[in-house]
Amino acid sequence: MAESSKARLLSALILRDACGEGADLARWFTSHARVQVVDSVEDARRALEQDHFDIVVTSATDFLPLRSAQLSAQATAILETIAQGICVADLSGRVIWANARMNEYPNETLEAIGQWVRGAFSGLRDDAKHASAAQRERRWWLTTPNNHYLEITATAVMDPNNHASHVAVVAWDATQARRLQEKIDTIDRAGRELVRLDAEQISRLNTMERLSLLEQKIIRSTRELMHFDNFAIRVLDRKTNRLELVLSAGMPVEAQNIDVYAEPEANGISGYVASRGRSYICPDVQKDPRYLAGISNARSSLTVPLRLHDQVVGVFNVESDKPAAFGEDDRQFAEIFARHVAVALHILKLLDTERHHTTGKLAGDVMGEITGPVNDILTEAANLIEDYIGHDELRERLGRISDNAVRIRESIKQVVTPPRGIVGMGAGPIRPSDPILSGRTILVVDDEEIIRDTVRDVLASQGCRVSVAEDGAAAIAMLQERRFDLVLSDIKMPNASGYEVFAAAKDADPQCRVILMTGFGYDPNHSIVRARQEGLSAVLFKPFKVDQLLAELRNALPAPKA
Repeated sequence: MAESSKARLLSALILRDACGEGADLARWFTSHARVQVVDSVEDARRALEQDHFDIVVTSATDFLPLRSAQLSAQATAILETIAQGICVADLSGRVIWANARMNEYPNETLEAIGQWVRGAFSGLRDDAKHASAAQRERRWWLTTPNNHYLEITATAVMDPNNHASHVAVVAWDATQARRLQEKIDTIDRAGRELVRLDAEQISRLNTMERLSLLEQKIIRSTRELMHFDNFAIRVLDRKTNRLELVLSAGMPVEAQNIDVYAEPEANGISGYVASRGRSYICPDVQKDPRYLAGISNARSSLTVPLRLHDQVVGVFNVESDKPAAFGEDDRQFAEIFARHVAVALHILKLLDTERHHTTGKLAGDVMGEITGPVNDILTEAANLIEDYIGHDELRERLGRISDNAVRIRESIKQVVTPPRGIVGMGAGPIRPSDPILSGRTILVVDDEEIIRDTVRDVLASQGCRVSVAEDGAAAIAMLQERRFDLVLSDIKMPNASGYEVFAAAKDADPQCRVILMTGFGYDPNHSIVRARQEGLSAVLFKPFKVDQLLAELRNALPAPKA
């Protein structure tokens, strides 16, 4: 029986007064359980804070004070475990109690809170009962020395006489929300910068300069937005299903040269994302069989699709040398940024369409093409606004992203309206036997016979030795058989693209100069962007003047040896 009682009553707390009134009961507990005897209610309260008891024995007169003390101890324990910092200060700003979370902040933070309380509530010292609810509660933002953002809420505590006696302060660590807000600001700026095309500025730039400007914008925006230097943009060639690399930063050459196709298997994470149309966070590249080699010390990656008209047109991949560097917020914002990138690439493609289009038709085509992508951005922003209900500042900033997307249309309309009189191009005078061009071997590649013959005749008159090819495949075969000083190739051709001709020319002879011609500007394979990074000399737009052709050839070719 005794053993059974000890098993049931592990410990008991007894106030000494209870022993006097019921000595037999106290002796029974002493013989059947582990007993601690205290002399006062305050001692009992401290014992309850420090230990657990199965039963408490006290007189009826001590029960209510002890119960109140126990509830107070429980309340204190709860406040100690709350994730927010909580403290109580007097009206002079002196902190008289703080929970464990508040005490974790540096002394400078507690001192700053005290100074703020003193300044914010000093007016309540003499006239608290006439103060409004708003005057009794104040809010404030504080940045800690370790760059944490605290949202401080302080409320005056009123005594029974309706006088302010203390101030209860709650410090909520809003660092993540604040940084989320800053990232939204960065996306807003980056997106506006990518698609902001100043009509006067763009009209003065040729295609190479426009591409350089776009490349600088994307690299700068990516670094500001994602805070990483290693990324790659691949665009989908729908004819071959290949993901062509058009822009990269921080990626080694071997990673750039990997052939990737929009297939879910055996084509890395980029191939999987392009084929499935879903973003992919890889927290540990060493454990993910889909990962293909990127930067040498890669630990994690984030890959999102580039979308236009709800179609995947490529992928945007970012890598980090830190494990698990990307989270769900990074994914959402990278998807928005990727839409801006897709729109920016598409805008340049549309701006460089054939020059003989009329102004009205060109503007109409561009506006028709851009409506879908802009609507995609608006929809994405609207969805995020719904996700962040309660975060008024974030919702307001997302609203501004939507407003900026709407203003894109007007900016583009101005850009695609060129000044009158730029379409007509007449042939300039031809000087016979140009000393810079004379004797140079040049390969002209175009699937239009009239262009091949015209360019051949013009160059022959300058003393050049000219060969012609009617398509890309024929040109590649000729480049494998002999060397040329310069290759002048169309971009959009059957059998092989202008970029493939460019690559074949550089493989055969790295010193060979290449100039690409186009009536379509930014072709579907993005030949100009890719070739430009690898040594493209120039781009000519059809129709072009003869003196333009000759000037670009002279600039591309090295000066003849004496």
